[in-house]
Amino acid sequence: MHCTTILTVDTPGRAMLEITGDVTDWVSGSGVIEGLLTVFCRHTSASLVIQENAARAVRSDFLAWLDRIAPEGPDYDHDDEGPDDMPAHLKMALTGVSLAVPVVGGRLALGTWQGIFLVEHRARPHTREIALHLSGDRPDELAKP
Repeated sequence: MHCTTILTVDTPGRAMLEITGDVTDWVSGSGVIEGLLTVFCRHTSASLVIQENAARAVRSDFLAWLDRIAPEGPDYDHDDEGPDDMPAHLKMALTGVSLAVPVVGGRLALGTWQGIFLVEHRARPHTREIALHLSGDRPDELAKP
């Protein structure tokens, strides 16, 4: 069985936004008890990470680290949309746009302190789309010989 949807997330500008709750709600409503969820960000200047969701300082430290790795500045040829344009693309390449999360017993098999985050790398707000694709089995399908 396969299920798909698109989550729409409004961002405030640079931030790490936890989307675990929205993803969990959608998976729960699917009825799938065993399977694999693919989470895919449909953008080149935002990304997805699984990161600690207990200590908020992790988010600010993570964003600060990305800024040190790919700082804004005049050293990029690509600046069509401003000085944060190319650094946003680099940060996306470092963190990625796709995650795979097992579904076990109808729940995401995330660890105790893990959450799914959309990372907005641009300075201004954006509306981002996250595609979810769930492949798996429902209880009635598992009972079939």
